[in-house]
Order: sequence, then C-alpha cells, then structure tokens
Amino acid sequence: MGPSHALSGAAVWLAGSWAADHFWGFHQRPAALAVGAAVCAGAALLPDLDMSGKVTANRGGATVARAFGIFTLFLAEVVEKLCLFMYHATKMKKDPHRRNGHRTFTHTLPFVALVGWGTTWLCVRYGKPAVIAILFVMMGLALRGLFDRWAERSGWLAVTAASAVAAYAAYLTLPGERSYPELGFAVAVGCLTHLLGDLITSAGIPILWPLPLGRRTWRMIGLPKAVAVRAGGPVEVVVLRGAMLIVTGLAALALLAPAAAQRWLPNL
Repeated sequence: MGPSHALSGAAVWLAGSWAADHFWGFHQRPAALAVGAAVCAGAALLPDLDMSGKVTANRGGATVARAFGIFTLFLAEVVEKLCLFMYHATKMKKDPHRRNGHRTFTHTLPFVALVGWGTTWLCVRYGKPAVIAILFVMMGLALRGLFDRWAERSGWLAVTAASAVAAYAAYLTLPGERSYPELGFAVAVGCLTHLLGDLITSAGIPILWPLPLGRRTWRMIGLPKAVAVRAGGPVEVVVLRGAMLIVTGLAALALLAPAAAQRWLPNL
C-alpha cells in the first residue's frame, strides 16, 4: 500500500491547504505548497517502518524500509524489534502473542503526536542541519512512494541523490523558523493519514493504544472483511488511487490557478 499511502498524504495536504485558504485566508506560496505536500506524502509512509525485510540481501520490507537501501532496512529491523518489545511489555491478558512488531506502536495516535512534536523540536533546537536532514528523509520517502516504479528501477543510490538535491532546494524555499511548526504538522498529518488508510483494512490497527478495551491494550480496529479494502486489490489500486489523484489535481488547480478553477468548478 506504499504508493497509496504516499498519494493520500499529498492529497490530504493539498485539500487541507485549499480549505485553509478558502475558508480562513491562510495563503501559501506555490513552493511552500509543494514542500508541504512532499513532506506529508513522505511521512505517510513512516508508520510502516515497523515492517522489516532481509537486511543482508537488501530485499523485502515495506516501501519505507527500502527507501535508502540497507540503511533503512536495518533501521526498520531495529524499529520492528523495539515495537515488539513494547507490545509484550504493555500487553494485557487477552492480547495475543506476537512474533513481530508490525502494526503496533508506530500505528498509534501517540506515535503520530511524538513524531510531529519531535520534528518541530529538532528543527527549533538544531536549525538548518536538522531541517535539511528531515527534508532529505521525507523527500526520499515521497520519491519512493509517489514514483515507486522509477525508484525500483533506479535503485536506492539514485533515490538518495535525488533526495539530497530536493531537500536542499526545499530548504531554500522555507521562510525561516516560521515554517518549523508547519513542517512538524505536515509530518504528523502524513502519519495520521497512513493510520486512517490502515483503518479501512480488515487487519486494522491499535490506534487507541494504550487505552484498555476489553482487557486488551492492543485491540486492532478495522473494517469487517466483507467491506474492508484488500491491500493491492482493485479497490485500492484503481478506485482509491484514482479518487486521490482527482482530489490532488483539483486541489492543486484551485490553489495554483484559482481563476481557471472558478471557470471549470464554479462552486469552489
């Protein structure tokens, strides 16, 4: 679901930016919109950092784990083990035994709050180096998610080089420290968008952790199998991605060319 998650992040950010501009007069420059959409798209892959692959073979894992080759695969392996430890340390009697940490802590609301606040704190505390590093990671994830076929063909070295260039160019467009909270907000929104996407699958996620529900702290919340979206199925690939592409295109048109949008979409 990597490409769908990334696309949903971009769609939510642009649609939200249009709403903020239309209803509350919060206007953003085109460059800032592009950076925000890319960061949100990249962050929409972050929760799957708990899905590791084969580090030594540089294979497997979620899209986010393959973003920068063996480096992110190794990081995903560490995150997965930490999540598994947290699961066993906080589970209650009715929580089942698990052998991996996928869809545990990184798929909860506390994780969303943590990465959003942590991003802002790092930017404020360390300034330019932290901002460029965060942009580098988010741009790499966005490239992996939005241009997955190109990324697979080109390899992680090409993704890394493109991410470095895009990160520095993005840094030059940001309006100083005033953009730091917005950067953290974009990361949090991207992670939250990922969680909402996983909620419509049958496997579900423990989004309300650590609240105890029926003597379980890790209760999976999702849709019944009869109506749930199957990962990689036609509903996800055709219907949902198609809808998100339309939302992304309409929001971008309304933000960047409002006069044209008024002619084509007079109710906006």
